[in-house]
Amino acid sequence: MRRKSILITGAGSGIGLETALLFAGKGWLVGAADIDAASVERLAARAPAGSIVPLVGDVTDRAAATRMTDTFLEHTLGYLDVAFLSAGILRMGPFVEITPEDHALINRVNIDGILTMIGATFEALKKTPDAHLISMSSASAEYGVPELAVYAASKAFVRSLTEGLAIEFAQHGITVSAITVAYVATPMVHDAKVKSRSLQKLGVKITPDRVARTVWRAAHGRKLMWRIGLDAKVLNLVVRLFGDHFSIIARRLGGY
Repeated sequence: MRRKSILITGAGSGIGLETALLFAGKGWLVGAADIDAASVERLAARAPAGSIVPLVGDVTDRAAATRMTDTFLEHTLGYLDVAFLSAGILRMGPFVEITPEDHALINRVNIDGILTMIGATFEALKKTPDAHLISMSSASAEYGVPELAVYAASKAFVRSLTEGLAIEFAQHGITVSAITVAYVATPMVHDAKVKSRSLQKLGVKITPDRVARTVWRAAHGRKLMWRIGLDAKVLNLVVRLFGDHFSIIARRLGGY
């Protein structure tokens, strides 16, 4: 019997790490992709023996994305049950105080990295019965957030892409979905040099392992958007209810 397989980007830390450990613990073969070689080696040491295939590379580089995917597929007979695109970066602070280089980096990782990995994994997902493509979006994708404007825009891109590809890829037997959540207790959030006012107001209520459990459900489900936590669910509801008038609430949430 063929072993189930998942390729996870950003697997060396935070949400990607916890998701890799969860799936590995349930007997799946995990392709753990990260730009940091040491982090995926540490992951492999923590997971059950033989459950992790370390993959080192930059998701924004098409050649690296293809190489990582092809390397993992050598272990799976060319099949891929789930691609979980978790790699992402966050920069917080007023727009004019974030460097243009950091803005560009957010877009490269959060947008180009998603597109590159979808291109690299598509044929394997198409080949695999009941395959799932899951991407990390964010509650900030619901409405632009001050001091997170570029990050929020990159996650709104992911949400919109998910909606479109869910329709397109259905004919290929691929279920497309996204995970939507507010602030998560990851090193990316805790170690941020600048913290947004919305973070200080809302706090961090969601743990990476809770997100991982939702990814597990998404890998076996059919929903388009998997919203985690009260903040993400209420934000979606209130934005839909108030429309453009939500800007008044957004100012308060953003501390303005």
